[in-house]
Amino acid sequence: MAVKNGGKKFAAAKKKVEPGRRYDVEQAVALVEECAFAKFDETVELAMRLGVDPKHADQMVRGAVALPHGVGSVVRVLVFAKGDKEKEAKAAGADFTGAEDLIQKISEGWMEFDQAIATPDLMGQVGKIGRILGPRGLMPNPKVGTVTFDVAKMVMELKAGRVEFRTEKAGIVQLRIGKVSFKPEQLAQNCHAVLDLIMKLKPASAKGTYVRSITLSSTMGPGIDIDTKIADAKLLAAA
Repeated sequence: MAVKNGGKKFAAAKKKVEPGRRYDVEQAVALVEECAFAKFDETVELAMRLGVDPKHADQMVRGAVALPHGVGSVVRVLVFAKGDKEKEAKAAGADFTGAEDLIQKISEGWMEFDQAIATPDLMGQVGKIGRILGPRGLMPNPKVGTVTFDVAKMVMELKAGRVEFRTEKAGIVQLRIGKVSFKPEQLAQNCHAVLDLIMKLKPASAKGTYVRSITLSSTMGPGIDIDTKIADAKLLAAA
């Protein structure tokens, strides 16, 4: 989560959140917008602490979700492709396309993009800059669909607000779900889309309580706890 402002505005915002209360999604998104006080359009983030151990491959929760209302920001998409596939990527709205030229450019320090896609035949070459892309979460990966020959579809999904996520240390999943300028119902629908998918991705090897906490916050605002019973209901529906 972002570092919170400890000043008077943050203190005033925090007073609006009832200590110990767990809100439903619709109440939480309305409150997160009420608690936002920055002069810029704050990003709204959802954080979930799951009862999994990401050190074990069979308990890694990882995926991508197409948010119904996007994330509220421009996504710059780069595609490693050649020939007809490069033409398809350009036609679909990719910001940067190419192969060896882009790999060389990135190896020299250029990183002016937010998402990367690669056709399978180029992954051998893209792997050479894996040490650069990997730590930044930009390495194309077949598990989340960014290594594909269907580049046009993936470009359009990323442009529309497709967000990737994976469990971090302590089993935490964290991702953007929009901006405080969104309508409350838009944020709520984005939030539900994430919760629905994460429930479906519960590892068979995960024991005990799957969703231990759910917190919603804006960039500068206080965290707002969401009732985990919502997740339990979604888990039963996904079974």
